[in-house]
Order: sequence, then structure tokens, then C-alpha cells
Amino acid sequence: MNAQTLIPTTALLLGALACSKAEPKQAPVLPTAAVRLVAATGSSQDGWVPASLNKADQATLSTRLAGTVKQVHVSEGARVSAGQLLLELEAGDLLGQLKAAESARDAASAHYMRIQNLQAKGASTPSELEMAAANKAAAEGAVAGVKGQLAFAQIRAPFAGTVQRRDVQLGAFVGPGQPLITLEGTGAAELTASLSEGEANQLKVGRKVPFEVDGRKGEAQITALAVGGDPLTHRRALRAKVLSPAGLAGGAFARIQVPGAKGSNPVSVPLSALCQRGELNGVFVAEGGKAHLRWLSLGERMGSAVEVRAGLNPGESVIADPTNLKDGQPIVVQPK
Repeated sequence: MNAQTLIPTTALLLGALACSKAEPKQAPVLPTAAVRLVAATGSSQDGWVPASLNKADQATLSTRLAGTVKQVHVSEGARVSAGQLLLELEAGDLLGQLKAAESARDAASAHYMRIQNLQAKGASTPSELEMAAANKAAAEGAVAGVKGQLAFAQIRAPFAGTVQRRDVQLGAFVGPGQPLITLEGTGAAELTASLSEGEANQLKVGRKVPFEVDGRKGEAQITALAVGGDPLTHRRALRAKVLSPAGLAGGAFARIQVPGAKGSNPVSVPLSALCQRGELNGVFVAEGGKAHLRWLSLGERMGSAVEVRAGLNPGESVIADPTNLKDGQPIVVQPK
């Protein structure tokens, strides 16, 4: 074979290779899937606003003194009665002041009695009696003042309840106003919330409102509603006494149903319509005869549904069961 015969053969091979590389790789054809659709539902006119659930009789106890913790008589979870001693501070200095004040009081009282006897005999002047009476009253006031200070060295329960938190240990130095013990009473629970002017317009004291907490539903009655809004936030404070169910513990997050409130999110979808990819959640939306994956920002779960904060509009159709669906897959909608 000569050179003239090789040239055409090589050219043909190169051309064939070039043609084979130019051919695009075709994507696999997805089969048509039969699906059922559900509509993303919008919230009712009565929306939900966040609230906090606490006991109506709750107190964080502190002292006006600065001192060292001498004894702690309770721990978290302990049940206590009204007036029970919970905590003691070192009070040696105050006890010394009390003895000195009581001695001064006793001396002033004795002097007053002597002047009073002399006055009866005409041996003292009215001004001397008045001065003795004033000294006696001042000495008695000093004793009462020291006793009042000593009372702050002993932290007692203002009502019967349960110790929810203890913020100090034996030997710790505490100052005035420092939280020491948080006590929760055994009375009824109450809800507190902050409302916009529009949300509060249709409410009044005495009205009953539904609420939810930890998946449980209940009813509460409004006991207080601020007349004027906060000058900075322009929001109004609400308090509502829990009527049912009984036995709810404090410290939980809740939500109250309020007429006219927009709520935290206007759309919800069934849990069965969700498609999870790692930490991402989405749904398949039916558009143009195909299933299109759309990622969502989810909110609170409500039974068999979940709130959608962003990514979906009320009334949009989503695929009820997206198992094995692919983004862009052709679909045919089955009748309901």
C-alpha cells in the first residue's frame, strides 16, 4: 500500500471519530407517573400568636442585703409551704447591732419612766418628759429597723409551691437584688402574649380564647389587656387565665388563637406531601404536566399537617405522595 492510499483512509477514520464525539449524550427518559394532588391550604381568619405559659403565682426571690450564704434548705423540685425557710445569709454584724439597739431602747425606756415619775411629783419639766419620750421612740425605731434588716437574711416562701430553680450555693457571696430562688405556686396557669393593635382590637377582658401548648389544646380567659401600646414597639400586653386543661406546667411556649390575626404563616401542607433531602424539606408542585421540586421553609407541626413559612402560596397544588418522583418528571393526575 502506498502513501496515496493511506491518506484517504486516515482522513475517513478521523472524520468518523469527530462525528462520534460531536453526538450529545441523551438524558434518560423519565416515565410518566400517576399522581394525586392536594391543595396547600391557607389559614383561617383567626390566626395564631405566640405566647408563654407560666403559673400565675410565680416569684424570683432575692434579698436587699450583701452577704455570704450560710444555709440552703431546699433544692430544685422541692415542694414548700407558705412561710417555710428556704435560705439563710450570715448575719453576725446585724445580730450585734440588734443587741446594741435593744440595750439603747431599754435604757431610753427606763429614763422615760423616771422622768414620768418625776413629772407626777412636779420635779421635772414638760420639755424633759417630751425629750425622754422622743428618745424612747427613736430607740424603739432603731430596734425595729435592725429587725427588718435581719428579716432579709432569711429567705422564706411567700406562698406554697415548688422550687423551680436555685441560683446560689452554700458559701457564695450575694448582693442586693441578685436572683436566689425561683418559686412556682400551685395555682392556675396563665398565658402572656404581646399583640399588635390590630390583633388586640377584637379582644376584651373576660373573652375566652383557644390555645395550644405541647400538642395539647385548651381554653383560656383574658384577665388583662393593656389599654395603650408600648411607646417603642406599639404592642399591647395580654394575660389570660387557663381554664382547661388542668395540670399544665409553667415555662412552656404556647400560641393563642386571635380573631383577625395573620398568624405566623398562612399556608400548610400534609406531612405526606413532604420530600426530604438531608436537612432540606420540599414538595413537588404540579406545573405544565410535570413535577417540579420546590424547597420550603417549614414552621410548626399541626397534627397531620405542617405550616409553611415560605416557598408556597395558598391554593397551589402539590403532589400528595412524592415517593420515587424526580424533578421534572412527567405526570398524569389521577381523579380524586
